[in-house]
Amino acid sequence: VSILHRITGVILAAGLIMLVYWLGAASYGPEAYARAQVFLGSWFGLLMLFAFTGALYYHICNGVRHLFWDIGWGFEKDQVTKSGVAVLVVTAVLTVGSWIIGLS
Repeated sequence: VSILHRITGVILAAGLIMLVYWLGAASYGPEAYARAQVFLGSWFGLLMLFAFTGALYYHICNGVRHLFWDIGWGFEKDQVTKSGVAVLVVTAVLTVGSWIIGLS
């Protein structure tokens, strides 16, 4: 899951570009904002937002895992495996849960 941490960092950087685009469109006026909303509301835009959400939650969860490692906890082989699986499960639950709540 170490490489996934780096990949999610790249996804977060791309997502921040998307956020700047959306904020810029909002500041340029209603037409620009409407175009941004059409793009972000498309299947591709929603897929990008979903990926950004998952990357954000993964990066946070794995960052907490690394904080535990920084204080010396969780270095045994079985603990590393369990914490890696926990990070993936918590990421999935938080991502899907956020989208269920957000779409309702």
